[in-house]
Amino acid sequence: MNQQLSKEDIHAILAKRFVKDKCSSLASIPHPSKLKDIEKAAKRVKTAIQNKERIAVVGDYDADGVVSSVIMMEFFEDIGVDAVLKIPNRFEDGYGLSPKIIERLSVDLIITVDNGISAVEAAKVCIEKGIDLIITDHHTVPETLPNAYAIINPKQEDCTFPNSEICGAQVAWYFIAAIKDELGLAYNLSKFLDVLAIAIVADMMELKDINRTMVKNGLKIINTIKRPFFKAVRDYYRKNSFKSDDISFLLAPLINSSGRLEDATHSFDLIRAKSDHDAMQKLEYIVGLNNQRKEIEHELFEASLHCVDESQSIIISWGEGWHEGVIGIVASRLTHRFKKPAIVFSVNNGIAKGSARSVGNIDILEHISAQQSLLRGFGGHKGAAGMSLEAIKLEDFKSAMEDRLSQVDREAFIERSDILGEIDPKAIDFDLLDILENFEPYGQKNPKPSFLLKNAYVKIGKLIGQKQNHQKLILLSGNKTLESIEFNFEKQIDSGNHIDLICTVSKNEFRGVVSPQIMIKEVIL
Repeated sequence: MNQQLSKEDIHAILAKRFVKDKCSSLASIPHPSKLKDIEKAAKRVKTAIQNKERIAVVGDYDADGVVSSVIMMEFFEDIGVDAVLKIPNRFEDGYGLSPKIIERLSVDLIITVDNGISAVEAAKVCIEKGIDLIITDHHTVPETLPNAYAIINPKQEDCTFPNSEICGAQVAWYFIAAIKDELGLAYNLSKFLDVLAIAIVADMMELKDINRTMVKNGLKIINTIKRPFFKAVRDYYRKNSFKSDDISFLLAPLINSSGRLEDATHSFDLIRAKSDHDAMQKLEYIVGLNNQRKEIEHELFEASLHCVDESQSIIISWGEGWHEGVIGIVASRLTHRFKKPAIVFSVNNGIAKGSARSVGNIDILEHISAQQSLLRGFGGHKGAAGMSLEAIKLEDFKSAMEDRLSQVDREAFIERSDILGEIDPKAIDFDLLDILENFEPYGQKNPKPSFLLKNAYVKIGKLIGQKQNHQKLILLSGNKTLESIEFNFEKQIDSGNHIDLICTVSKNEFRGVVSPQIMIKEVIL
């Protein structure tokens, strides 16, 4: 029998995750000059400011793109530069910088944030119109790069920046650091760490090294409630403080919802709200959008379940008129349910736009790019990607992807285990909560620790929630009573059973009383 983990064991295991980290403080993060083209680009912005040229910032409609836009525009506003912002509308403009958007911008300089690395056609239009284009992006670099004045992207082969896995908002932040230096300004860049924390977590960046340091410091600033945005969220949801889970499950979905359903400028305006009253009004509107998003997502998830063939290695579903703003979330839920990659398409006017999510070590973008001959366009990351193709080619695409994924080793589908081991029930106390809190923020490459709890007796089991879709279990384990909860359970557990379970341990705060709580991930009868 394996030895049960003590609190000391848990501390030692978690500490090993960060032994190779080089950026354990803000003072040790890489210098902006490590990014290719950044000094050239900063000099161009300085010239534009001195000559009073017209500058436009073009962002993206997800949380990372919105935060990137906030950082650039707030910086320009702070230093007295009048810039124009364009965040593409998902439904009218599509993704990223496009010739159509350029036609509507009467400017001398365009700066992209969180997009642009694939904007080859748009770059040609910029040259034709005499517009200088500076691209700041973090997405995978394609074979053919846009002919831009400067490209700042840590994933470029000849870029010396040591951390390539940073988000678009971080690249934008580094760019304003370089502009600040070029202009010789005294400017507090740490003011953006609060929103940077949201972008890093929302875009599922690895929470190690520079990213972990930025998010840890960002959460501290979030909890000082300097922005009316954070005060509105705190008051609306009656929160005492914000943790990394609140970014993942509250702040990021709220910011994403406006771009998914209407226009991301709603979220931009919420983050930039100047007064508490204005922030609360804007938040209430976005909460309404987010509730709509949840309803649409539920409908499409249920519809997608009818397309699932569990014998296949990838789930691919589509529907006419499916809301393209939520297909990515539906794909994510499918991967979580079936432990295999999923792609969900929205079909409109003969064109299918898809969003993919992966599992384990499978590079979904690599498999999608192998179908380039069938596609109109594609892009993204190892774990998430987007693509479009003619709807008549969907069956061919599905067959080709299944052929490829069926040849992938089954081990690649398995998530790297975040189970530390079997926990001693006596270790579940306030000291353990302090240890777990010390190693936050949790996320990619620093998953929240999971434990195996064996032979727990179910003293009380009851259903909770408006839809009775969660279950609360009072457990007895090793003479210790433990309160536990399982959200969206698949199998109801009756009192009187003995169960093994995989769980995490969280702090439960209810009416001023704090206690450890078991969050059940999986029940093993």
